Amino acid sequence: MEAATGMRISEALALEARHFINDGRTIEVRQQVDRDKPRIVLHVKTDASYRDVDLSASVAEYLRAFINGRTGLLFKTRNGTPYLHHNLEARWLTPRLKAMGLDEPGMGWHALKRFRKTWLRGKRCQEDINNFWLAHKPKTMSELYSHLYEELELRLAEAEQVGTGFYVPAPSCSKDSAESEVAIAA
Repeated sequence: MEAATGMRISEALALEARHFINDGRTIEVRQQVDRDKPRIVLHVKTDASYRDVDLSASVAEYLRAFINGRTGLLFKTRNGTPYLHHNLEARWLTPRLKAMGLDEPGMGWHALKRFRKTWLRGKRCQEDINNFWLAHKPKTMSELYSHLYEELELRLAEAEQVGTGFYVPAPSCSKDSAESEVAIAA
């Protein structure tokens, strides 16, 4: 999900089913996991971080299958608390990067946000929508005056047009088969 949305890991780990709107095509970013404690905080890193991130239809379909029937946090530990990003990085992300021969400085969670920014720019995504999705504050007067972020249909069309930059497997009902499909897609 990180590479498909450009969300910060602390935002993604705080997602609940209720944050997916427009038939799962839009994610409302309104909270994050505290950096040091396994708890949800009702603020995000910057004012620009309160945003909606739009998804391509294939990513939305995959996530709808994952969310189906779930309530509360989508990514939680056995005791119901949110995961801490540095624990996940050490236990899950880094071992996979090492196995692929990709573990090097800067290849943590933020690399997925950099991938998304690069992909959107390469697909000539409208810069103000690009900045909105990635929680970057408007810098130019044109970006400040633009209100494309208010145009849902345009944003959804843009999300579909730019895509993800990687293969999104067909959704699966089984957790085990979903994990194997993702491994094959990688």
